[in-house]
Amino acid sequence: MKLRNYLLALCILATSFVKAEISLHGIFTDHMVLQRETSVLLYGWANPNEEFTVFTSWNNETVKVKTGNDAKWEISVNTPKAGGPYEISFKGESNEITLKDVLIGEVWLCSGQSNMEWSANSNIANKDMEIANANYPNIRLFSVNKRTSTYPQEEISGTWVVCTPKAMQDFSAVAYFFARNLQKEMNIPIGLIDNAWGATSAEVWTPKSVFDAHSDLVEAHKKVAPNKWVTVEKSVLYNGLIAPLTKFKIGGTIWYQGESNTANAESYQKLFTNMITSWRNAWNIDFPFY
Repeated sequence: MKLRNYLLALCILATSFVKAEISLHGIFTDHMVLQRETSVLLYGWANPNEEFTVFTSWNNETVKVKTGNDAKWEISVNTPKAGGPYEISFKGESNEITLKDVLIGEVWLCSGQSNMEWSANSNIANKDMEIANANYPNIRLFSVNKRTSTYPQEEISGTWVVCTPKAMQDFSAVAYFFARNLQKEMNIPIGLIDNAWGATSAEVWTPKSVFDAHSDLVEAHKKVAPNKWVTVEKSVLYNGLIAPLTKFKIGGTIWYQGESNTANAESYQKLFTNMITSWRNAWNIDFPFY
């Protein structure tokens, strides 16, 4: 038994010295869309102080990256005019990752409560026809897996998929029709990130800094009654679903929410204004918020 425990301890010790593989933030997968004609961040984790290369096929450039002592890395790359598909490759000593079928276009965050979350399968007008005709290879969909958090998080989980009848029917219907119209008008790829959650009040999507600066909004929040579908605790969805996306460049946000703030409607304008401002500050972009 002692020998077995000793060997087990040696194995654990040995694995702690194995070089960690390059990993990407969860927003980076095959079929993704990157914001066009701008500087975007690629980022993730690896072994502390590991050096590796990143190749972008739209300009055939390879750049070197070095991870910090905190095991994090990021690099800024310039994106071209809308188009694709392209590839992005990350090559290190321990592993290589290649993202395929990457498009360049417009990326929009789609958030709020149930009216944004509502899907075609939840019974929209002309449901069968709309689902059957939802073949749009240049529209890409990303659904953020739901979670709450007491503190701002860095990582999310989800996968980019091509818009097909199968993918569209369980995605946000409002977001889908927005993207369909936008693509018809602009004729460029559109990427949608859906992180809506039914029955949510605006407070759960608002960072702690807003409440620290406005005590009256803390008092107003006390009027929002608990419900059976989602927590009403301040900032928990900002921490879990918004904060992890703030390094990923977007073109704008569409929002559908308000019904869950009828109890403190008199303070909603101030709350919502500060929420929007806080998101723009977090991204460091004055993006449109519709």
